[in-house]
Amino acid sequence: MTTWNQVYDPFGNAWLSTLAASLPVIALLGMIASGKVQAHIAAVLSLVLAFCVAVFLFGMPGDLALRASGYGVALGLFPIGWIILNVIFLYRLTVEKGWFATLQQSVAGITTDRRLQLLLVAFAFGAFFEGAGGFGTPVAVTGAILIGLGFSPLAASGLSLIANTAPVAYGALGAPIQGLASVTGYDPYILGAMIGRQLPFFSVLVPFWLIWVFAGFRGMLQIWPAIAVCGGSFALAQFGISNYVNPWIVDIGAALVSMGALVLFLKYWRPATIWTSPALRGNDPSIGYVTAAGGALPTPAGARTASSREILLAWVPWIILSVIVAIWGTKFFKDIVDPIFIWNYPVPGLHNVIMKVPPVVAKAHPEAAIFKFAYMSYTGTGVLFAALISGVIMGFSPWRLVKAYIETIWVLRYSLITIAAMLALGVLTRYAGVDATLGLAFAGTGILYPFFGTLLGWLGVALTGSDTASNVLFGGLQKITSEQLGLSGILMASANSSGGVMGKMIDAQSIVVASTATGYFGQEGKILRFVFWHSIVLACLVGGLVMLQAYVHPFSAMVIHP
Repeated sequence: MTTWNQVYDPFGNAWLSTLAASLPVIALLGMIASGKVQAHIAAVLSLVLAFCVAVFLFGMPGDLALRASGYGVALGLFPIGWIILNVIFLYRLTVEKGWFATLQQSVAGITTDRRLQLLLVAFAFGAFFEGAGGFGTPVAVTGAILIGLGFSPLAASGLSLIANTAPVAYGALGAPIQGLASVTGYDPYILGAMIGRQLPFFSVLVPFWLIWVFAGFRGMLQIWPAIAVCGGSFALAQFGISNYVNPWIVDIGAALVSMGALVLFLKYWRPATIWTSPALRGNDPSIGYVTAAGGALPTPAGARTASSREILLAWVPWIILSVIVAIWGTKFFKDIVDPIFIWNYPVPGLHNVIMKVPPVVAKAHPEAAIFKFAYMSYTGTGVLFAALISGVIMGFSPWRLVKAYIETIWVLRYSLITIAAMLALGVLTRYAGVDATLGLAFAGTGILYPFFGTLLGWLGVALTGSDTASNVLFGGLQKITSEQLGLSGILMASANSSGGVMGKMIDAQSIVVASTATGYFGQEGKILRFVFWHSIVLACLVGGLVMLQAYVHPFSAMVIHP
């Protein structure tokens, strides 16, 4: 079998090669940010550009580029598109039966203050779904709940993205850490502990940041005790579980602690002023936008108050979803079903044909390309089961469930195309070595490497849409470069994951998930412009912390060395 070696500097000039490698992502983000090109069209056009860059500038054989693109399309639909489709299916069922409106009342029963609702739903509840499912599940669920609670589409979309940051490194029961361990050779428990000495600072900061963005500085100060309880309890649990238990259950445990602490605190404390506006403070261009996803409307004034039994029933679909997703994510469950319900398909003409070579890796090795169609253990399959069970409980007929599912596919048709094209772009650039070229540019920053190495993780997630994928892509490079510079490999491998979480809010895939969940279709550019600078500033703050850990005592005492 003829192999092809990746080329990281096709022009013999690092600046020109880096510029060429950045063209697809610049084009993608530029088209989306402009608001003049629909997301699915922008994704397809950027994929075509990435194909041309890979083939004509980086020398990738055309047949390999086609196969890598097709592989990416499959990965986009399964598992990511599969999750989104089934979450929105469940959401639309609860809206149709009026159960979602009842759920609104129950959340309002805990607190009518919009800021506190954001803490409870977007941060704490979202962290639970990040830990259990990951891969877009938390943004889809929290975005749908927030739009149903009456938040404006931009607030529901953008704030769900900002909230879904600090928990990401431990998402999907520690999948990013497992991926990082697989390419670095470090113990996942050690990596999880090191990340647990970085992200808790931001688990405290992000809730404050979230409310500041929504309600302004004064609005944030009015509820600072509740924010401190929510973020502080999450951070303490995140540190404790990651350093003294294991890295797999960090998010689930910390989320439950945070939700419990906040709800208990609100039994004894109320803000002096109740914040009732569902819009972003200042200019909110989404006010008055009618969502196209059939989103629930706020409960009208004078509507009948739901009984305790009705409120309990309204939570049943989401309780079922939480339980099933938590089970679906366990290694125990996967070990049972995967040997029976899995199809491993080595992509012909791509699997082990492309060679990743130094300096990206210590020793040249072939890139595997096996499509693992684990159709039963996919998180999306668990969500589908939760939706069907909930549908039966809600009284839907089998025919209506089928029809509702087809309607959901039709509503999400452009979003699914977008997600498939986004993943195709990410997979193509990975197999072409294009994103490794970008990584090498960051690796050449010398004494500033702890800062820029952290931003490399941010770039990886922004490109791939996944902290796991970013860790697999750049984890080995982080280890090699840090060892050459005399830095802790564990520190910089962990920084790749910690920095990556801030890129989650601007990756095109997550933005499409947010716009889909909130029915804010065709407005992805507005969402990107809203979250972009928050992502960069927070990523730089993580980079600053890693610089302190690398060079400044007592922060350096937090570093675990190999």
